[in-house]
Amino acid sequence: MAALDRKWWTLIAVCTATFMLLLDITVVNVALPNIQSALHSSFSDIQWVVDAYSLTLAAFLLTAGVFGDMFGRREVFAVGLGVFSVASLVCGLSNSSLMLNLSRAAQGVGGAIMFATSLALIAGAFSGKERGTAFGIYGAVLGGAVAVGPLVVARSPPVLDGDGSSSSTFPSVRGHHHHVDPDPRVSRRQQTPNRLDWLRDLLCFGFPVRFRDDSRQ
Repeated sequence: MAALDRKWWTLIAVCTATFMLLLDITVVNVALPNIQSALHSSFSDIQWVVDAYSLTLAAFLLTAGVFGDMFGRREVFAVGLGVFSVASLVCGLSNSSLMLNLSRAAQGVGGAIMFATSLALIAGAFSGKERGTAFGIYGAVLGGAVAVGPLVVARSPPVLDGDGSSSSTFPSVRGHHHHVDPDPRVSRRQQTPNRLDWLRDLLCFGFPVRFRDDSRQ
């Protein structure tokens, strides 16, 4: 029974963290007018509130997956959770557009690390029919996060301390790494040789940024 409980705690922790990182993609769109008013941001600054998070989240997924294979998925997931939590706190404390956008970029890096290792953690903790059930729950959480995001901000009181969405993220995710299954099958390092492809990683991040700048002209 203890082993079963540990597996389901792993699923809860991973799903909660993934829910929060996907929530931050959509939830901030509703809060943009309040953010612009509070920080006196330009239109370009407001664009980067959304783009800084989305770009780093997408660009660092492959790199985060390699790190998970090299150093252990559980350990890398915990690092990503810490980065995401601290960046969320800084977002809530931001007093300028630059500070907010840099914090959002750091949030995206933490989110990419968690997202890249989440499925591996679930696959390592579950087997057989339970794995299918766990993946089904995980998929439902992903869909729910995208749908619920705008409703969360619409039902929340106005927040004028920067990124209203991110300030509520910090207390929700802190401590969840304690529930990630310590089973060695989950956290073990990949035995096959791995290396970082720096050219690939540079292109994954540089091309979208360049494309975004060109589209504005």
